Amino acid sequence: MPSTESQQTPSGDVHSKIRSNHLVDEKSPYLLQHAYNPVDWYPWGEEAFDKARAENKLVFLSIGYSTCHWCHVMEAESFDDDEVATLMNEAFVSIKVDREERPDIDNIYMTVAVMMNGSGGWPLNIIMTPDQKPILAATYLPKTTRFQRTGMLELIPRIQEVWQQDPEKIRDAAEQVAASLQRTSASTTGKALDTTTLEAAYQGLSSAYDPAYGGFGGAPKFPTPHKLLFLMHYWQRTGNADALEMVEKTLQAMHRGGIYDQVGFGFHRYSTDASWFAPHFEKMLYDQAMLAMAYTEAYLATGTPEYEATTWEIFTYVLGDMRDPLGGFYSAEDADSEDEEGKFYLWTEAEIRERLNPEDAEFVIERFNLTPGGNFKGESESRSNILHLDAGRDVEAERWEPIRKALFAGRELRIKPYKDDKILTDWNGLMIAALSRAAQAFDEPAYTSAAVDAAGFILDNMKDSRGRLLHRYRQGEAGIPANLNDYSFLIWGLLELYETTFDVRYLEQTIELQEQALDHYWDNSEGGFYLTPEDGEALLIRPKEIDDSAIPSGNSVAMLNMLRLGRITGDSSYDERAAELGEAFAGIVSRYPTSYTLLLSALDFAIGPSLEVVIVGQPGADDTQAMLDALRSTYVPNKVVLLRPPQQDPPIVKVAGFTERFFSMDGKATAFVCSNYYCKSPTTEIGEMIELLREK
Repeated sequence: MPSTESQQTPSGDVHSKIRSNHLVDEKSPYLLQHAYNPVDWYPWGEEAFDKARAENKLVFLSIGYSTCHWCHVMEAESFDDDEVATLMNEAFVSIKVDREERPDIDNIYMTVAVMMNGSGGWPLNIIMTPDQKPILAATYLPKTTRFQRTGMLELIPRIQEVWQQDPEKIRDAAEQVAASLQRTSASTTGKALDTTTLEAAYQGLSSAYDPAYGGFGGAPKFPTPHKLLFLMHYWQRTGNADALEMVEKTLQAMHRGGIYDQVGFGFHRYSTDASWFAPHFEKMLYDQAMLAMAYTEAYLATGTPEYEATTWEIFTYVLGDMRDPLGGFYSAEDADSEDEEGKFYLWTEAEIRERLNPEDAEFVIERFNLTPGGNFKGESESRSNILHLDAGRDVEAERWEPIRKALFAGRELRIKPYKDDKILTDWNGLMIAALSRAAQAFDEPAYTSAAVDAAGFILDNMKDSRGRLLHRYRQGEAGIPANLNDYSFLIWGLLELYETTFDVRYLEQTIELQEQALDHYWDNSEGGFYLTPEDGEALLIRPKEIDDSAIPSGNSVAMLNMLRLGRITGDSSYDERAAELGEAFAGIVSRYPTSYTLLLSALDFAIGPSLEVVIVGQPGADDTQAMLDALRSTYVPNKVVLLRPPQQDPPIVKVAGFTERFFSMDGKATAFVCSNYYCKSPTTEIGEMIELLREK
């Protein structure tokens, strides 16, 4: 309930004797940022909709997230403004939703925005009837009309007048939108996906590729690491050198650009220009995870030291700044500090000279392209600079590292951007997967330890009394029923963690979670997974998500997971479900293949050749470890790896029964390489094992 107690908001502002609204007891940092707005915000729930029905009011739904820059702008300009709030409170029941807490609600109404306007974004503002049917969708709305963008002060009275004078007109329009939305949520079966789909995706990415700066398309430019993963798999399949060139150009350009935090490491959300120079400065956990996977795979594919170094830097940032003491990982860091976007990350020449001796200062100014007037034109004339390297120019790591540490220490004295410290199961699953892959590739126990801790935190704290996953943890409380992404991404992480530790308990958890996903999210009539469970909250529609956009879709990851589980367990039912999933979305994937590149990586795995490798050896023994090290340093993306200890009835046999017949030759670590449903002759020789891996 609203209160008048003194409270501190997530941004650090202390409100004393200012009346709060209905968000004050929420856990979401984003909702708490709005808890003292004069708008009488409600969280999503029956209380708000009951009030709207009882008072015959429309609902104003506003969706955003805590590190969203334009969400902050709209709050300061409108939601914290008494004039706007008065109009909103008279006309609407207003609901705030954190898109990261409720991706199901966000998915539905973002689809509406794209249907109505051709595009969407955050903040996402929806005006809808009390039965959740939308009539208007918009992103940022200014307080007053400017540049043909209708302002809140003009929009609200117009909507209110129509609702009062001709409510049936609004209801009819809302019914039409709802009917269109229902049609968009259906699966789109079509011609079976095959190698021609992979080729079409490659051709589409090649056409969109920017040969000057890497990446795809123009400004704004997003990292989209799942596209790079697909291209590396395509290169592995076809030997097409251009595919790998696109990956390398993009990875190198991003690491040298302003989108990368050259001083503190980690990637910003996206570049506002085509050259990766001027970023939108927020940092998201999922970007760090997916990009770390891309750089790790690129290192395995090429052996280029820069990619290993970049992966190390990403994890240095994540483990240092984004890790909760209990083991989970926080969600994001804001773009803004001191009410200015990017201020924490920017440098003037004067600041560089103040922190460093003259020789080092000149090195930084010249090498990282600083200018006296500033190379970044932000919200104030501050002569600020973004540190970035010219294409192809080396940073001279031995010289740069002590300088970087000095600049980092100085930057730590600044007021930091706000950190969203909620822990999300799905994004943690991605980070567990990334850490596990890197632990294997670089033989780094610290990454294994961090992945084990994160997995333990999620499995111990993020389940309800039925043993089903929960989505969000913050301040000692887990809550919100899981969505498909929570299951798919955590399963991905646990599969990678098994192949890192060979602890069979992770496989057992994976199978249990996959069965829960099939029981509660699978569409038994048309195939594929819904985003929400069958016993979840009834929303306007039950959404299905397949687009691989900022992060891969839960369906794409689930397809790859089930293919891997089928190979690991020998249970063909997983392969059958994966095939059904591909068929459910074949129509839309065939039409727009570049939008589904993680799903196409799963298709690449399914078409094969894919490998099952069973190492029979004593865990920790030198010969077993040497064989695993060789296996992990060879780029073969479409494989699963199992370790079978040579003793009688080890735990892995209960999960993967087919391993029972595998044996150790002459007491030595022995590799069994299987492909296309048959196994090749076992070997104790590492070189022969590698040759078997590379056979087509």
